[in-house]
Amino acid sequence: MKRFSALFLAAAPLALAASTATPAIAQAPSGLALVQAHLRAVQTMTAGFTQTDARGRSLSGTITIKRPGRIRFDYGRAANMLIVGDGRALTFLDYSVGQTQRWPINDSPLSVLLNPNQDLARFARVTQNDARTLLLEARDPRRREFGTITIRFAKSAGAPGGLILQGWNTVDPQNNRTNISLSGQRFNVPVADSVFRFRPVQRRGPRG
Repeated sequence: MKRFSALFLAAAPLALAASTATPAIAQAPSGLALVQAHLRAVQTMTAGFTQTDARGRSLSGTITIKRPGRIRFDYGRAANMLIVGDGRALTFLDYSVGQTQRWPINDSPLSVLLNPNQDLARFARVTQNDARTLLLEARDPRRREFGTITIRFAKSAGAPGGLILQGWNTVDPQNNRTNISLSGQRFNVPVADSVFRFRPVQRRGPRG
């Protein structure tokens, strides 16, 4: 996972003269506004995920999100690794080799999904917005070394904000691609803060 600097959308109401104004025609919200509405409507989400790299190698597990700032990728005991965001930093733990890496959440592409109050217009654009699908591409033009993330949403009237997060793909500056696909999404279910705690790695030791 590559680091990424992230930062959302404000629309000013249109003022009409009272004396001669004709009734305003309601406009459909922009793609960025739809994403913002979804992010603000979802406090928690759980799902299964499958992570696939450019060589077609896959890992599966479960993902838990609690906004703002908290996320957990649990790859299961077979993979013996974990990624946890505790609201301040993301920590990658590889229990099989005793390795820990840590970086600020705001330097991760995942920050797009974890902070519902960011100004997406400053660093993201909608690349597809039709009756079924919305794609959001995000990158920091001043820091291209952090790569690009493209987030996939399905449109569903019954979902929070009318969208369902389906997954995303990332591309780093070396053009390495990683795809995440989600399944079994559940929104606004109770999630304890303890989910985002973990034990430090121990070489060849058990996972936390």
